[in-house]
Amino acid sequence: MTRICLALPTNRACSPALTALHAEARYAAEHFGAEVRLLVLDSADDRTRAEHARALDALDPAEGVTVHHLGEDLQRDFLRRTIQRSGHPEPERLLRLLLPDGVSYGSCTDRVFLLASALGCDSVHRRDSDSRYQLHHGAPVFPVHHELPWLGRPAADAMAAVPHEGLEPVLAGRPVSLAGASFIGELSVDISDMRRRDESVYHDVVGLWAAPGTSAEERRALVEESFTGAGTTPFTGDHVTLGLVDPMRVDMCNIAFHRDVYESVPLPPATDTIGSDYFLLHLVHDAGLPGILHNRHIENFHTPERRTDAGFTAYQTRFVKFLLSMLYFHHVYARMAAEGPALLDGRGAPGTGGAVRPERIVEFLRESTALDTAENEWRLDRIDTAYRKLGGRYAALADQLASQRDQLIAEARQDIEDHALLVAAWPALVEAARHTVPASGTPGGGR
Repeated sequence: MTRICLALPTNRACSPALTALHAEARYAAEHFGAEVRLLVLDSADDRTRAEHARALDALDPAEGVTVHHLGEDLQRDFLRRTIQRSGHPEPERLLRLLLPDGVSYGSCTDRVFLLASALGCDSVHRRDSDSRYQLHHGAPVFPVHHELPWLGRPAADAMAAVPHEGLEPVLAGRPVSLAGASFIGELSVDISDMRRRDESVYHDVVGLWAAPGTSAEERRALVEESFTGAGTTPFTGDHVTLGLVDPMRVDMCNIAFHRDVYESVPLPPATDTIGSDYFLLHLVHDAGLPGILHNRHIENFHTPERRTDAGFTAYQTRFVKFLLSMLYFHHVYARMAAEGPALLDGRGAPGTGGAVRPERIVEFLRESTALDTAENEWRLDRIDTAYRKLGGRYAALADQLASQRDQLIAEARQDIEDHALLVAAWPALVEAARHTVPASGTPGGGR
């Protein structure tokens, strides 16, 4: 029987999302015979976490579904024991990377990965608390419907049932390592207000994440496509393809990875930086690992706190840090693309390609930290000009960013160094997690 981890990390009130997630877990168990570990990593405040616990406790038990609701105290306990078992010489630093004080999209998913290994799961299926399932003829459209049949199986097994135009024969023996779709609704990055205020400023700012050497036409196309997901057209029927999945076609609110991927390389643990959890999408693509791309898109929405002054400042700062991170990630992505299937170690059954080589990822990350930061100085100059042109709280944010300029540039580089450290430590952490029993986390979620 396949055991999967259906996971939702959250730091906000989301009881309806938890109820819907449980319905997807039940669907996976009933339709595919999966053993589902429903994992909620809860970093919300005490009152909200208690509301989540009541919502989960009120759900009717489902055969094949086990709920794990872990607050940060229980997460920290599991991580301490795992890190200690791994024998890493800097246990407190690792703990800070995996459970930082600030918001980290990568770290929360890395904790999911380690807990999935501890729970003996074959795959991780991640959802987000600020999204919901579409409805079709009154029934929820669950992504797990396309994630479970093929994930982890040789691509050749799927080729008879799934269209696979352009899939090279050499990939047939490799495992389906990813299954995903995108979202419909609001932009994945909450910057639509910028676009409404000034289209040209929006294009200038969003275009800052383009790779060096991008032509003006390519930059315009990137801006138009960025953060839009699958647009706004609702689901009307299934469409599935097998191949190398373009990272721009999927979103981390709607993704599933086989354990061979997430047990090899973790996500960047950068704090207060959007997009820090997309690294593995590029790795799977560049390593030549097949994936399933489907159209059971999740509906994205923005929570009200982002509209407050404090929420605006926090979110826009995360967006700026994302733009600065691209100095390093463009280098790493280019190196991974050039490496291609050589990112795999060649071990295992013939034709599978083997597992990802984490030492090569460490090498690329450490290489990138030697890059000249002049490009990020330029990015901050462009952001400053753009935000002052928009005025209002954008101009106030420009003042704040100017006062933090050196710090932001240094943090962008430090985030890459931290990722390299975590990748190097990851194999031992995963092995330790497999022998570390997490607290059940129910009822109440712990703190």
